[in-house]
Amino acid sequence: MGVSRRTLLGLALAGAGAAILPTPGRAAPKVRIGILKFGTVSWELETIRRHGFDTANGVALDIVPFAGEDASNVAFLAGDLDMIVSDWLWVSRLRADGDDVTLLPYSTAVGAIMVREGSPIRALGDLAGRKLAVAGGPLDKNWLLIRAMAERDHGLDLTRQAEVAFGAPPLLQQKTIEGELDAVLNFWHFCARLEANGFRRLIGADDAAKALGAAGPVSALGYVFREGWARDNQPALAGFMKASAAAKAVLAESDEEWRTLAPIVRAEGAELEKLRDRYRQGIPARPVAQDAEDAARLYRVLAGIGGEKLVGNAPDMAPGTFWQGSG
Repeated sequence: MGVSRRTLLGLALAGAGAAILPTPGRAAPKVRIGILKFGTVSWELETIRRHGFDTANGVALDIVPFAGEDASNVAFLAGDLDMIVSDWLWVSRLRADGDDVTLLPYSTAVGAIMVREGSPIRALGDLAGRKLAVAGGPLDKNWLLIRAMAERDHGLDLTRQAEVAFGAPPLLQQKTIEGELDAVLNFWHFCARLEANGFRRLIGADDAAKALGAAGPVSALGYVFREGWARDNQPALAGFMKASAAAKAVLAESDEEWRTLAPIVRAEGAELEKLRDRYRQGIPARPVAQDAEDAARLYRVLAGIGGEKLVGNAPDMAPGTFWQGSG
């Protein structure tokens, strides 16, 4: 991670203690944040709530659950939410169209192609002629990055030389476990559950990103908000950033915290431990500017594959996609 988890914990908790609390008698500034009901972001927000990191940092969280990503995106764009979690491709496309949305890194955890432990598939080239299922659709950035690497390094066009099917992550997870597929590209938390149950990673989207020019782990998702809101609500944004850092620090350091979260994570034993470990690996540890530089490099690769359907008319990632202001 670049710094020890214990150091991260100490710094985050020190920041929480130094936060400016709201004036007595005055309500703390509120942050309305939309999340998916069963998404991984709820783990961090529950940790904030349990430890009172929001209150300690002078902010009040109003957490609004949604059944699907489209619904939360619509609510955010309509102004009914201050913040959601989404990816930098979506943010860049909105900025290219004139919106002032921006993103603060949340996690570098990404999906991977998974196969059974005893599978003869050992490299990307071995996927030729195999049944490969992909979560997230044909424009999912994990899929596009792995496609680009397969073609460059193995001369393999996965869209033509493998039997590719797209589907919802839970459905593909079940079909994978039942043995109907040779390999599956799923989101990181589904992959972690498979790892704990007799499967191995063939290649991760993070491996593909590094092979295609990224210098380090690139945040796949971030907290998305508008620059105008950030300017008008600096104490709320600053408080939220400190609360988020404090929660991540606890999750990075405390195994007991994960056992407490087990009912929300809906895992136990080896599965919970694998989810914990993969989550920890995904905690951003680089300066935002480095994240943004690597994302811009990958954007050009993705734009070349996904074309206008993915990025619209913008050949490069829009400036300001990653928030680098002060909270």
